[in-house]
Amino acid sequence: MTVLEVKQLKKSFGDIHAVRDISFTVKTGEIFTIIGPNGAGKTTTLEMIEGLVTPDQGEISYGSLTWDKHAADIKKMIGVQPQSSAMFDLLTPQENLDLFATFYDKARPTEDILSLVNLTEHRNNQVKKLSGGQRQRLAIGLAMISDPEIIFLDEPTTGLDPQARRNIWDIIQQLKAFGKTTILTTHYMEEAEKLSDRVCIVDQGRIITLDTPAALIERLTDEREVRLSFLDGEKAAKEAEQYSENLPSVTRTERNNRALKLWTINPEDTLYDFFKFTKEHGYQVEQVSIHEMSLEDVFIAFTGKEWRD
Repeated sequence: MTVLEVKQLKKSFGDIHAVRDISFTVKTGEIFTIIGPNGAGKTTTLEMIEGLVTPDQGEISYGSLTWDKHAADIKKMIGVQPQSSAMFDLLTPQENLDLFATFYDKARPTEDILSLVNLTEHRNNQVKKLSGGQRQRLAIGLAMISDPEIIFLDEPTTGLDPQARRNIWDIIQQLKAFGKTTILTTHYMEEAEKLSDRVCIVDQGRIITLDTPAALIERLTDEREVRLSFLDGEKAAKEAEQYSENLPSVTRTERNNRALKLWTINPEDTLYDFFKFTKEHGYQVEQVSIHEMSLEDVFIAFTGKEWRD
């Protein structure tokens, strides 16, 4: 079931065309991720959908509800992750949650939210004393206090260390288990690939492509990259490269000293033939790995750019 539909959104700020033409739908209970480099238009798109910015053109509908006619009803449906400045630094997480709860007719118990975002032990610490990851978890808790159907998270893990980032991932996956719909923006490829049901790649204010992470990667290529290095040095790698170039499953090769890369449409057959060759010649392979394509590869293929954090 579709809970959100966006049609032909456009937004400019003077001569800057932040969003040129954005259209998509979001399904109930999915994690829908908008990814793109800084300046791609993803935050402006999110702010329009949240009702914070008025589009120059386009339509936004939550089922039969629209911002111009049903703003109060939509606000009850959605939860928005506030920026850290929206919190009260001299209050505790519990006091912040209790205060935000008074803004709504219906609110989830503060105790439940503290448990969800793993802040029960820090409930009585002032917000200004919390770590960056703890503050981000509280921001998600504040978005959840009204028990919304749809949660908007705008780059919730930016600037966090790997452990704190994965803690946020756990919370987002719990929200999905609760049946919540999450709309997420990020410029971290691993995050989008691990969390998302569907990914929308945006650049220069337009959608480049939209699909499940697996489908986007599969669409890119059937090739896999095999990486090897030889204990026997550059001579072994050079002879192995010459042999590999004659294998029907290998599409191209690349060698750097004793390291060799093979691109193959059938890594199992390639490695079977390859190790038969190394055994016959007495060469020792130090390391071997198969590199799977990722969303970063998809981004580069579709936009022609290196990914930039």
